[in-house]
Amino acid sequence: MNLLQLRQLTTARVAIGRAGHSLPTSELLHFQFAHARARDAVWAPLDPACLASFHPIHLTSQASDRATYLRRPDLGRSLDPASHNRLNSGPHDAAIIVADGLSAQAIHNHAKPFLEALLVALNDWNLAPLTLVRQGRVAIADEIGQLLNAKLALILIGERPGLGSPDSLGAYLTWDPKPGRTDAERLCVSNIRTEGFAPALAAAKVAALMHEARKHRVTGVALTSTDGNRLP
Repeated sequence: MNLLQLRQLTTARVAIGRAGHSLPTSELLHFQFAHARARDAVWAPLDPACLASFHPIHLTSQASDRATYLRRPDLGRSLDPASHNRLNSGPHDAAIIVADGLSAQAIHNHAKPFLEALLVALNDWNLAPLTLVRQGRVAIADEIGQLLNAKLALILIGERPGLGSPDSLGAYLTWDPKPGRTDAERLCVSNIRTEGFAPALAAAKVAALMHEARKHRVTGVALTSTDGNRLP
């Protein structure tokens, strides 16, 4: 396979050619366009209508606006006081949270098909009402999961845009969610998008991980695979 054939199979910047010591004009324009798409994805607001059919509970982090959210990651990890009053304690097997993160476009494009496939696979789970968070970071799921008294928290969040992937969705699972959990205690499935890990297939993977997490009562590095093998 030559580089030109490879280029048909990937959005990566391969076989871009050159004009003297520089990029061809077409490639430079393509790079600038991709960069602009990534910037737009970071700043675009979340449209809650994309998940209206799921009737989510609408929540907001302590980051009051997008500029604050980008400058203060810590504020995106906690709910504002008003949001606390919208949550009723369980018990629940799992809480599913959707947050804009760094790409609301990822939520708009892929959250609905992912959730539709996931809910079919979790028909025997007692799920908390879906929550939709503006200006949220991954760790905000720990607080929400604890407030809902959920055994496991799953957050779907827009990932940091790349030049070829402005709408990539990430899924993070945490057993026994509560503030203070570390990334080592989470499981992550990333690059969920049409050109990457297709939403329906990603949902099947996440459902399998959730079943394993419930079986072993753990997530993160202590749960290495869905076949039950764990680190010693």
